Amino acid sequence: MNVSTIVTRLTGLPIPQVRYFDSISSTNDEALSWAAAGASDGCLVVADQQTRGRGRLGRRWITNPGAALAFSLILHPGPVEQERFGFFSALGALAVCQALEGMPGPRPQIKWPNDILLDRKKVAGILVEASWTGEKIHSIIIGIGINITPQAVPPADELLFPAACVEQSPGKKIDRLDLLRAVLQALFAWRSLLPGDGFREAWEERLAFKGEWVRIEQAAIPAGKELSGQLIGLDDSGSLVLRRSSGELIRVAAGDLHLRPIE
Repeated sequence: MNVSTIVTRLTGLPIPQVRYFDSISSTNDEALSWAAAGASDGCLVVADQQTRGRGRLGRRWITNPGAALAFSLILHPGPVEQERFGFFSALGALAVCQALEGMPGPRPQIKWPNDILLDRKKVAGILVEASWTGEKIHSIIIGIGINITPQAVPPADELLFPAACVEQSPGKKIDRLDLLRAVLQALFAWRSLLPGDGFREAWEERLAFKGEWVRIEQAAIPAGKELSGQLIGLDDSGSLVLRRSSGELIRVAAGDLHLRPIE
């Protein structure tokens, strides 16, 4: 993998410039710095290895050489997108889901708000960050990490949720640049529809654990008092809708929480 190969494989997509690193601390950190220095909308950072990659809430995200796909896309939101920042994690998740649907294997699902599952195991995560100029968003960074080979999956004792990789079956091989192109192509297509009814419906259609009983573990909820209910779907704001055992419908916004199925 190198810059010229990546640029060639992404021909036709609205990506003005690519930075590639054999090893980097974090593609999101590089993208934030590049955006602050004047990077255009659609500029892309790709790395073979991340030494200090991170997921949501600062959790560590491992990216071993040759084993995963790690990249960050710089976007400059227009006036309408300024009001829709909360949907950009879903934008990345929906794009990854759609790209994986074009490949052999189980149907991918979105574990709300920002993870991708295959066979109920996490294979990808989205980290969205923003830089601000006063009260206006200057840049949005969509960081995406996808486990490609078994070497990308952390040891079980380091996991908060079961993990897997895209190459789950023996002999199955994934071209990382084919997958990168498919994800970016889907992301740019869905961006123009964000967050209309078609966008929300596509998100909800791929929602993991829909119809199942789930629990929400949250720092603000005392131990043993976690929230639980049947996962009904999403509201217009992208919040999760649960039905309690009493029949009451409640809405949960993304934050410092963990969503878990009740087996």
